[in-house]
This record gives sequence, C-alpha cells and structure tokens, in this order.
Amino acid sequence: MKIVFTKHASVDKVAMLKKHNFTANKAFIKEVIEKPDHEDKESDFPKIIASKSMDSKHVLRVVYKLEDDIITVITFYPAPKGRYY
Repeated sequence: MKIVFTKHASVDKVAMLKKHNFTANKAFIKEVIEKPDHEDKESDFPKIIASKSMDSKHVLRVVYKLEDDIITVITFYPAPKGRYY
C-alpha cells in the first residue's frame, strides 16, 4: 500500500514534535498504521485512528483514510496513555 501525507501531516509536523521531545518519523508513523496497539474505526468514520506506544507515558495517534490501496495520513499527535483507550 502507498502512504501519502497531507500538507498538515507533512515533515514540518515531525520537526515541530521534535522540539517538544517527541520522536515521530515516517517509519514510526508507518509502523503505527501497520501494527497499531489500538485501532478505532468507528468514532470518526470513515477515518481510522491508529495508536501505538511511544514511551512509558505517551502514545502516538495517527489519523488516516484508506481509499483503494492508498493510505492518506491526515494528522498525527502524541497523547497521554489511557486517555483514549
């Protein structure tokens, strides 16, 4: 499957998160999508929200759409563990 990033979820967002001591590169975002710890396909349908542990206190949440064989990453953000699942 091909993964594309919207302008909002561009590399600039990776740099912005790095300033706040969160590491989220494209390889980790792909891992979150392919092997999530948790996946929500209902609350924001047709968007899918995949979550994966980043460290002992945070998860990375990736919001994306799946159309045909193209995954479009809309946004991603760190969140406290336990807040969403």
